[in-house]
Amino acid sequence: MNATNAIDQLAPQKWTETSPAERLRLLEEIRANMKKYGDDLALADSKMKNGILGAPLFSHPMSKVATVVPMASTVSAAILLYESILDGKMPQPLSVEKVSEDLYDIYVFPQERKDKLMYADQKSRIRVKGEPKQINPMEKPAGIIAVLGAGNYSSALEVLKAIFFENCAVVHKPHHLNEETDRIWAKIMQPLIDQHVLSFCDADQGQDLTVDPRLSRIYFTGGTGTAEAIMSATETPLISECGGNNPCIIVPGDRPWTKKEIEHQAVQIATMAKFNGGANCGRPQTLVTSKYWPQRKEFLDALRVALAETTPAMGMYYPGADKVVASFRQAYPEAEVLRPEGGKYPHSDVILITGVEPGGYATSHEAFSLVIAEVPLDLPANATGFLPGAVKFANTQLLGTLASAILIDEDTRKAHQKVLEQAVSDLEYGAVAINAMPSFIFLNPYLTWGGNEAGKKFVSGRGNFGNLLNYENVEKAIMEARFMSPGHMLYTNKRAFDNMAANMASFAVEPTWMNLTCLMGDAIRDSFRKKDF
Repeated sequence: MNATNAIDQLAPQKWTETSPAERLRLLEEIRANMKKYGDDLALADSKMKNGILGAPLFSHPMSKVATVVPMASTVSAAILLYESILDGKMPQPLSVEKVSEDLYDIYVFPQERKDKLMYADQKSRIRVKGEPKQINPMEKPAGIIAVLGAGNYSSALEVLKAIFFENCAVVHKPHHLNEETDRIWAKIMQPLIDQHVLSFCDADQGQDLTVDPRLSRIYFTGGTGTAEAIMSATETPLISECGGNNPCIIVPGDRPWTKKEIEHQAVQIATMAKFNGGANCGRPQTLVTSKYWPQRKEFLDALRVALAETTPAMGMYYPGADKVVASFRQAYPEAEVLRPEGGKYPHSDVILITGVEPGGYATSHEAFSLVIAEVPLDLPANATGFLPGAVKFANTQLLGTLASAILIDEDTRKAHQKVLEQAVSDLEYGAVAINAMPSFIFLNPYLTWGGNEAGKKFVSGRGNFGNLLNYENVEKAIMEARFMSPGHMLYTNKRAFDNMAANMASFAVEPTWMNLTCLMGDAIRDSFRKKDF
C-alpha cells in the first residue's frame, strides 16, 4: 500500500473516543494473535538473518524471543495501564524521591508480583524535571504518528506505544529487511487495523510518508544521516533514536574483584556486545577503565576468553557491517581479531581494540557491529578519583548520548554511593544502567529510550519512546541490579539459551504462574550446563 492510501485508512479521532474496556479487549486479542503467529514471526526473522549470513547462527527460539517477547511485554504493560484507568486512576509508581531542586526519581519497576519474582534484585526509575505529573493517555489529543521501522529488530515496539501510550493512530513503514515479518505483524495487529487506528505501507514509501502534512509526529529508528534528511524535508516533529558509541564504565574496586566476578562481568559484556551480531543499539562499545587499575590486565584477558571461547559465535547480518569493521581495522591495524568457535562461521570475527587513546577513531565512531574498544584513562584507580573523570570523558569524547553502563562491585558501591549517584546525574545519556546492560532499558515499557539531545548537536536523537506511567518531562531512565545478579544474561550454552528463549516467549504471550514456574525452574536446571559448542 502506498503512503497516501495508508493514511487514508486511519480515523484518529475515533480512536480517542474508544473506551478503556474496548482497548483492553483489543490488547487481549493482540496477545492471543502473538501466541498464534509467534512461530511464523520467528521463522521469518531467522530465515532473513541466516539467509544473509549463509549460516544457521540465529536459532528459532532466539528469533522468537527477539520478536515476540518485547511486543508481548509491552501489551501486558498496556493491559495493566488500561485496567487501572478503567478503575478510575492512573497506575502509581513504587516511590518518588526528590534528587535536587527540580529533579525527581520515580521508581516504576518491578510492580507486579510475577515481575518482582523475575527481577528480584532490579530497581528501575525514570528521572523527571519539575514536579512529577502524569497524563492519562485517554486525555491526549488525536493525531497520526508515522513509525519508520528499524532494520536490526523485527518488532515495532513504537507502534504499540504510539497507539496505547500516546493515543494516536499509526501508519507503519517497515525496514526492507523486515518486510516478511511485517506481513505477519499485520495479521497479529488486525484488530487495530479493523479499528482504523493502524495501517501499513510498503517499505519503499518512506519519502512520501514523511512529507505527508497529515502527520502529527514521526518515530524513527536508524542512522543519523537519514534522520537529518527527514528533518530537512518536513516540519513534522521527529522523535528519533539513532544509536551512538555507548560507554561501559568499569569502576576500580576498593577491594580486588574475585576471579569469578571478573569472569562474570567479562561474559556479561561479551554476551551483549555480540548479541544480534552487534546490531544492538544498547550494546557496550567502549569500555572505560583506569590505566592504573591493578586488575586491568586480568580483566582484559578474561574479556578475550569470553569473546572468543566462552560465548558462541554471533554473525553480522546488518547491511554495511563488514565495511564498518574494515574501517576500524584500518584505523587500528594492531587490533586483535578473535574467532569464536574457531572461526567456522562467516562474519563472526570480533575485533577487540585495547589501549585506545581518547580522541581517536574508536571514540568518535559508532560500530553497530562486532567491534569493542577499551580506553584506559589517566585517572586514579579508585571510585572517588575515577568516576567523575570517566563521566566527563563519556560526555565529551564519545559519539552520542543514547545509553551508558556502570559496573561497580557491591562493597565499593556501598562505600561510594554519593559518588555513584552523582555520576548517574552527570551522565548526559538517555539510559544509565548500573550493574546491568542498557539494552534491557530499551525492552522495558515502564522506562524510556532515546538520546534526549534537545539543544545539542544531533547524533543519538531527540525525544524518547516508552514511559508506561505517562510522566511528563522525562530526562533519563535508570536501571540498577546487583553486581553478580542471577538475572544477568550470560550466553554460555546454546541449549540453555534456547530453552530460556522458548520459555520466555511462552510466558510473554500467556503470563500464567505455570509458565513462570517453567521459566524459572528450567533456568535453574540449565545454569549447570557446560559449554556445548
